[in-house]
Amino acid sequence: MEFLTHTWHWSVAGFIIAAIMLLLNYFGKVFGMSSNLRSLCSMTGVGKKVPFFDWDWKAQRWNLAVVFGAMIGGYVAVHYMSDPSNVTLNPKTITQLASLRIDAPNGKLLPNALFGREIFHSPKMIFILLVGGLLIGFGSRYAGGCTSGHAIAGMSNLQAPSLKAVIGFFIGGLIMSHLILPLLF
Repeated sequence: MEFLTHTWHWSVAGFIIAAIMLLLNYFGKVFGMSSNLRSLCSMTGVGKKVPFFDWDWKAQRWNLAVVFGAMIGGYVAVHYMSDPSNVTLNPKTITQLASLRIDAPNGKLLPNALFGREIFHSPKMIFILLVGGLLIGFGSRYAGGCTSGHAIAGMSNLQAPSLKAVIGFFIGGLIMSHLILPLLF
């Protein structure tokens, strides 16, 4: 059972993702998380007031398995695979995190300063989460899909718009992590 208690090697997850993408391509389906959020909103009937959500979500029911799979996978990862003994951080990374007042994970997969429950006691962090969520939602719709849809599905189908979107995501991530995030902390 050691296979289940440690984080998996990247090649295992990569192989599983590739196999799923081949199956989706074979059946003519398109993968992406943001389209699931649109389906969930459409299910509530908000499409009667907002035309963007007025579409046949029932044709995309199969894709809702992605949402439930992400939730189940997250639960399994936290409760059964959270032994980070085979994950090491570069000492320079730990020093950079400390300069931002972010604790080193110290035996955890994620630092509490960013992913712990104490973030809900800080109005600043709640504001950052809300604004970040709105920007991600707007950006995924503006780009015609989210990072998983473009990077995994679009690029595996050799779509040029997905390549442009992924380049934009990476540039935006670099700007955020190196220029904006240090100002926020």
